[in-house]
Amino acid sequence: MPAQGRKNVHGKTGVRFKAAYTKSKYENMLRNVVTDLILKGHVKVTAATGKDVVKEADRLVTLTKKEDVMNAKRQAARFVRNINNENGSSALDVLFNEIGPKMKTRNGGYTRALKLGNRRGDDAPIVLVTWVE
Repeated sequence: MPAQGRKNVHGKTGVRFKAAYTKSKYENMLRNVVTDLILKGHVKVTAATGKDVVKEADRLVTLTKKEDVMNAKRQAARFVRNINNENGSSALDVLFNEIGPKMKTRNGGYTRALKLGNRRGDDAPIVLVTWVE
């Protein structure tokens, strides 16, 4: 294949193939999914994404248990999207006023991922991530 000029730089001929899904896109997707989990209570995702969603959701619930509430809210606000549910309360309010007090007595394991089977189009394993009662 002949040189085609400077497309995405990196040398004389440029970059031939650019990665489509970057780390920043993955982190933004994770923020959206965790915010949906907080607002809706459950979310269907692939198994690989489910592991990361469980990890981040458990970390956020652990923040709700800290004594310094304002600092914990600021840390959680860096991750959770500023989206309101149908009642008008934001995801951060739901996390600190509803989910946090429910999980006060638990020592970890705030979420569960139930296997649902494989997706029809590409046969990817799908899990349902929910809060533990």
